[in-house]
Amino acid sequence: MHAMKSQGLDSLSGAIAVVTGGGRGIGHAIVTQLAQMGATVIFTGRDQARMQQVARELAPQGHRCETIACDVTDLASVEALGQRLRRDHGRVDILVNNAGIGGPSGLLHELAPSEWDAIFNTNLRGVYYMLRAVVPLMIEAGSGHIINISSLAGKNPLPRGAAYSASKWGLNGLTYGVAEELRGHNIRVSVICPGSVNTDFSPRRVGKETSRMLQPGDVAHAVAMLVTQEQQSFISEVLIRPTQKP
Repeated sequence: MHAMKSQGLDSLSGAIAVVTGGGRGIGHAIVTQLAQMGATVIFTGRDQARMQQVARELAPQGHRCETIACDVTDLASVEALGQRLRRDHGRVDILVNNAGIGGPSGLLHELAPSEWDAIFNTNLRGVYYMLRAVVPLMIEAGSGHIINISSLAGKNPLPRGAAYSASKWGLNGLTYGVAEELRGHNIRVSVICPGSVNTDFSPRRVGKETSRMLQPGDVAHAVAMLVTQEQQSFISEVLIRPTQKP
């Protein structure tokens, strides 16, 4: 992997980073952070217009960004992304699996099976699809960093959000297992578990002091920390809480 010694400008110069769900919220912040650090950032999402807007914001600053329409729940779409990454770049140094959905707030026994499928297909199956597409490139290179964006709901019970919570518990377990599978290839697989973040995604910000809530940039900062650690260091898990409860 290319130089990743500091979090300053150009510390990721020459690196290829892929971010799913990069058009808004936490994903947008991560794309911006990695681009400012000098990486070439390829980011995906289902809202092509929104992604193009983000790319237009970053381009005048000289940042290298590329948008690719990709639905992480669609195997053919993800496989096409993997083939394009191999053809156009030949490698991936950083993969951030950020795409996720929350689902409706309600009791589990009243949740529609279609809602259950949507949550798990995005939050868990989609990560598996991305790993399947990108990990071979990292193994060939003998290095890489994979960061899965989970939630403190993957550590704690979440009444009226049990399916979402279960998907994040599953993502955490997937991360721990894959981390052990890939350590021998010099690939580090980490998970970030933030509490409720002040984005449009979070229905739980109603009635909260949003200025006290975690901000998307807080998660992006953790990503920057992970991809700039020394080669002998492996931060496998980051839990993020607000300093003051909102």
